[in-house]
Amino acid sequence: MLAFGTRPEAIKMCPLVRELKSRPYEFEVVVCATGQHREMLDQVLSTFGVVPDHDLHVMKAGQTLFDITSDVLLKIKGVLEEERPDAVLVHGDTTTSFAAALAAFYLHIPVGHVEAGLRTRNLASPWPEEFNRQAVDVVSRWYFAPTETSRQNLLDEAKPARRVFVTGNTGIDALRHTVREDYTHPELDWASDSRLILITAHRRENLGVPMHRMFRAIRRVMEERPDTKAIYPIHMNPQVRRAAHEELDGFDRLRIIDPLEVVDFHNFMARSYIILTDSGGIQEEAPSLGKPVLVMRDTTERPEGVAAGTLRLVGTEEGSIYREFSRLLDDPAEYEAMSHASNPYGDGRASARIAGILIQEMRY
Repeated sequence: MLAFGTRPEAIKMCPLVRELKSRPYEFEVVVCATGQHREMLDQVLSTFGVVPDHDLHVMKAGQTLFDITSDVLLKIKGVLEEERPDAVLVHGDTTTSFAAALAAFYLHIPVGHVEAGLRTRNLASPWPEEFNRQAVDVVSRWYFAPTETSRQNLLDEAKPARRVFVTGNTGIDALRHTVREDYTHPELDWASDSRLILITAHRRENLGVPMHRMFRAIRRVMEERPDTKAIYPIHMNPQVRRAAHEELDGFDRLRIIDPLEVVDFHNFMARSYIILTDSGGIQEEAPSLGKPVLVMRDTTERPEGVAAGTLRLVGTEEGSIYREFSRLLDDPAEYEAMSHASNPYGDGRASARIAGILIQEMRY
């Protein structure tokens, strides 16, 4: 059984679903969607042609971490008891992953953690994701680490070396399915005469003052450089929307648009010049497309990209973002170095590796 419930999880788990289902003589695959995200999750499932066997429908207006955790834990219990899977695979660091892994643990069902071993070592950043990923690794039997750094993190925590596997990141697998040469979109047509800046910002720890600082810095830099245009597919969180409109309204070279479906977003990334984000998965996807990323966070659980030169951690202070964003726009050598740095996150075959590992592991 593969259990997931958010858009980012679905983007990274659907390639694995497809890979496992392509081997019907080796796997019987059951998909359980929690619905932690609803509309955005359904868009991804449709893109990859994945139909859940079970849907917990946990999303509700104004949901809290208490709601998601308790609802997933209670509702998935019956599904696990009905299906009795030989293993439950969860992904990354969401509340769905934590609750589903805990439920499997309570029922003595082995857990496989896809994208295991990412760490900031700071439970407050990202919050609550850092706790979630560490907790999932406590109860897992198999660890599918995307990089050697992630593998070493797990070994440092005394996870058994024979259960830790470096596979690459399944998010890179997804790009092979979604990025298209002939893709067009009206917003990209609007930006075609400029260097396109793609923005995402939504992290809980950045809500409030940090997010206002981020938006002010972006606007200042772009106001000084008329050859830039920006597109910001905005998160549904009303606090994010309020901050964005307060700081960015009235600037006609920056468009705030509704969230994009996965095919659209991946193709927007592929056609962008620079990406500014506080997201996680984008830090892996963008380097695969040769796009420099400025990470508007104080910590990152993806230090491989920083070490490789594809990412730059710029924090949330207005001055720091202004300085680093300006430098990347103004210094061609700096831009060239970041856009051509080697991608440390894999070759697009992570799902096949995980399938092969499971075949070997579950024979014994």
